[in-house]
Amino acid sequence: MWRSLRPIGRDAASGGYRRYAWTGADADCRLWFRMQAEARRLDVETDRNGNQWAWLGDPTAGDAVVTGSHLDSVPDGGAFDGPLGVVSAFAALDELRARGASFRRPLAIVNFGDEEGARFGLACVGSRLTAGRLTKEAAYELRDADGITLPRAMEAAGYDPETIGPDPERLARIGAFVELHVEQGRALDLSGDAVGIASAIWPHGRWRYDFAGVANHAGTTRLVDRRDPMLTYAETVLAARREAELAGAVATFGKIAVEPNGVNAIPSMVRGWLDARAADQGSLDKVVAGVETAAREYAERHGIDLAVVQESYTPVVDFSHALRDELSRILGTSGEVPVLGTGAGHDAGILSESIPTAMLFVRNPTGVSHSPAETAAEDDCVAGVLALADVLEELACR
Repeated sequence: MWRSLRPIGRDAASGGYRRYAWTGADADCRLWFRMQAEARRLDVETDRNGNQWAWLGDPTAGDAVVTGSHLDSVPDGGAFDGPLGVVSAFAALDELRARGASFRRPLAIVNFGDEEGARFGLACVGSRLTAGRLTKEAAYELRDADGITLPRAMEAAGYDPETIGPDPERLARIGAFVELHVEQGRALDLSGDAVGIASAIWPHGRWRYDFAGVANHAGTTRLVDRRDPMLTYAETVLAARREAELAGAVATFGKIAVEPNGVNAIPSMVRGWLDARAADQGSLDKVVAGVETAAREYAERHGIDLAVVQESYTPVVDFSHALRDELSRILGTSGEVPVLGTGAGHDAGILSESIPTAMLFVRNPTGVSHSPAETAAEDDCVAGVLALADVLEELACR
């Protein structure tokens, strides 16, 4: 499975993946998912929001156990973030069948669409729509860098955007969702464990900073006459790092757009996107407020107009304590399994308000993620598959 999926959407120059929603690479990933499901005699369906489901048993029976993740990527992302959860789900089913397991509850493997938000700027679009956390009207306003709207992109890929929206009937038929994911940090590497259980997802969000100045000639305009928004942006980037360090949080300006974007032109506009995350709400609020305060002070000093727009926000997510404790019991026969928080968002977090959800993490020896250097050892991946199989066997077969 890994060998067959690996080439899809991979950029030859960077070695990273560009599997963006509703593109050719996304279509190839969806075909791969369908082929894997059909090879296992599973019934495949695509829901109203573009999420793929592969069912063993009657989808309408209720109390289903669901596992899976996503197949899309960030720009030049790694091979494991998302795909490991989908590949491991199919492999866990293979393992259960090899054990001769008999299922008493329906089982589904899911591939959620547009989890990374790389194309339209909003993460977890497929699961947000399903859970009613994103309205149809708001989804229709999403645009990519070329101005193509989400519904137009769906139509171009052969899907009907008129159907998107909340899917409470589907969620009501799910009794538990367990998502396996490569760890995006080094906690398991430091503890020496191959597999861990998630406790919670840090509160996090994205804010767009629009710094408006005046375009002018880079060679003939005196420094004192310039209204250069790049200066304010640069100082704000440093402020974000400073505020994050003070609060024990993380904050990053990872995306920037410059107008007119000429080497010999002072910019008229600089847009920067802030990603901020913290272990608790108070710390996150402190970071976000501190960054904006600093940015406005710098903007006033340089004669720059500043607008700040919150583009997305997810409060702290506590996974189902009962399901988390059940996973600890199932996997704890050979010793205590570490329980750890994470600063990364996931579909499991989006769905946690609607259905019981839990997550398993597989050790990442370097902690690197959202990069071609993202990795996990084969033995650890196998340990993840076996752990997931044990969990699914207990939840769906006993």
